[in-house]
Amino acid sequence: MTIIFVRHGETALNAARTLQPASTPLGPRGLLQAAAAARRLALEGLGAVLSSDLPRALQTAEAIAAASSVTLQTTALLQERNFGELRGRPYDSLDFDPLAMLEAPPGGESMATFLQRVAEAFAFAVRLRAQMAAPLAVVSHGLVIRALLGVQVPLAPGQALPVRIGNTALTIVDALPPYRALRVNCVTHLDAERAEDGSSLSGG
Repeated sequence: MTIIFVRHGETALNAARTLQPASTPLGPRGLLQAAAAARRLALEGLGAVLSSDLPRALQTAEAIAAASSVTLQTTALLQERNFGELRGRPYDSLDFDPLAMLEAPPGGESMATFLQRVAEAFAFAVRLRAQMAAPLAVVSHGLVIRALLGVQVPLAPGQALPVRIGNTALTIVDALPPYRALRVNCVTHLDAERAEDGSSLSGG
C-alpha cells in the first residue's frame, strides 16, 4: 500500500527563481515533465489522483489522471506555502531566505500555520488511500513534500532530508503507520531534454 507524492512540473518562474503567484501555470518543459511522470505512473496501476488546486499542480495532476484513466480530486490543503506580498519577487533579490522564515510575510502564512496545514493534507491523503485498493498519487509542491519528510513520513536510517525536491520528483510512502519513505525525490523518468539543471527554485 503506497501513496506517491509528486511535485508539479517546472514553471517559467521556477526557472527564474521567483516566488510564484497562485495563478502560475506550467512552462513548456514542465508540460514535458508532467507527461513523463504520467507515463511512469501509468505503470503503477493508480487508483486515483489527489492534487493541489493551484494551476501548476493541477496541470500536472490532469496529465497523470488522464494517462491512468482515474479520477482526480483537488484540495487547497495541498497548496504551496502562501508567501503573500512576496509572491512575484525574485528569490535572489531578497536579503533573507523566505522559504525558511518562521513568521508570516504580509498577507501570507507563518511556518506554524503552513506545517499544520501540511499535517492535515497528509491525514486527508491517508484517509483517501485507505478507501481504495491501489496506489494514490498526490500532486503538490516542493515545500509541502519536503515538510512531510522526517515529520509525518520518517526517513530511513542514514537517509538525508533532500535540500530540494525536483520538478515531478516522486516520493513513495508506505500508506500504513509509521508511513516510512520508500523512495525519495526520484526523477529517473526524466531524460536529458526534460531534466532540470538543479538551479531552479524548489518551493515558493
